[in-house]
Amino acid sequence: MEKTIKTEKKPIKLWLPDLDPDTLQQAKNLANLPGIHSHVAIMPDAHVGYGMPIGGVAATDGIVIPNAVGVDIGCGMCSVRTSLTEVDRNTLKNILAAIRLQIPLGFKHHKKAQSPAHMPKPPDGMTVRDLPIVSREYESGRYQVGTLGGGNHFIEIQQDEHGYIWLMIHSGSRNIGYKVANHYNKVAEERNKRLGMLIPSQWQLAYLPVDSPEGGLYLAEMQYCVDFALANRALMMARVIDAVQQCCAPVSFGEMINVAHNYAALEYHFGKEVMVHRKGATRAGRDQIGIIPGSQGTTSYIVRGKGNEESFSSCSHGAGRTLGRKQAQRQLDLQKEIALLEKQKIIHAIRGKRDLEEASGAYKNIEEVISRQTDLITPVTTLRPLAVIKG
Repeated sequence: MEKTIKTEKKPIKLWLPDLDPDTLQQAKNLANLPGIHSHVAIMPDAHVGYGMPIGGVAATDGIVIPNAVGVDIGCGMCSVRTSLTEVDRNTLKNILAAIRLQIPLGFKHHKKAQSPAHMPKPPDGMTVRDLPIVSREYESGRYQVGTLGGGNHFIEIQQDEHGYIWLMIHSGSRNIGYKVANHYNKVAEERNKRLGMLIPSQWQLAYLPVDSPEGGLYLAEMQYCVDFALANRALMMARVIDAVQQCCAPVSFGEMINVAHNYAALEYHFGKEVMVHRKGATRAGRDQIGIIPGSQGTTSYIVRGKGNEESFSSCSHGAGRTLGRKQAQRQLDLQKEIALLEKQKIIHAIRGKRDLEEASGAYKNIEEVISRQTDLITPVTTLRPLAVIKG
């Protein structure tokens, strides 16, 4: 930890030297919210979000905040180590082509509904019909499970420091998570207005009591979306593995590592069971294996958590943006970004100005981000990108 801000109702603990004014204001709003437990933790990849900073961790007593989870509920990473130690450039291109045949990218969905077996089960004691937004979106979800989505989502083929080839996917809960998030944020906003503006609306942090019918439903639907995001990644990984098997000699695969970085969960911290909200943050319990990806064309890390209570056993979820998407498209030099990737011999996804939103120049330096959280995690494996498919 680098700094603690003590000017608000609750302390704000920072794992970076400073915050830009907008992100700092969001952190202060969160620290002044009723129900915040102990303090607010801000990870080294933090930047401005909607309501709560991305890269923020907040524990609450008795309330849940939809905007402190975000619109891509359950968004996260998965990674698998293969037995391969060598893949030439032509084979990499063939693998990418095979992946594109099986996994729709961006706004595209499957043309046929996927088997219900790929859809998650509702929380214990509930049916899909008990979940109003999920039940409405369930059939659409069957066309979306196993699809990448857009923005900063990606599929990457990597190589570790021992030569092993790895497969990594970053994706979320697609439209079903978006609909659940928006619905319950509106429910929370309406409740805030009805009760006389418990918090300023411009904070965008309206909350629901955990023991209220609305709060209980949000938590159940949120958990379904977390499970859907995992099912989405697992199905894509199965198809990436299939693509590798089509293009390579016999190959074996390790167990899939999976981490989510947008969710809320009950955990015990500082003497109490509380609702820990992680928005662009990953759980890093003691000896827990996690994933911290770099930006396109930079190193990613498999890490082991240290269970540091000061961060509510959390760490960063990536490198973190320094430029907004439109800002990156305006400011970055397309040819310079392409030259950087091609110098590293990476098969990349930057073709035009629009793709600059996910160029490495739009992100913080991942090595610096890792170095700022040595009290939270220990790097275990370093992964160098070989080829990437961008959502």
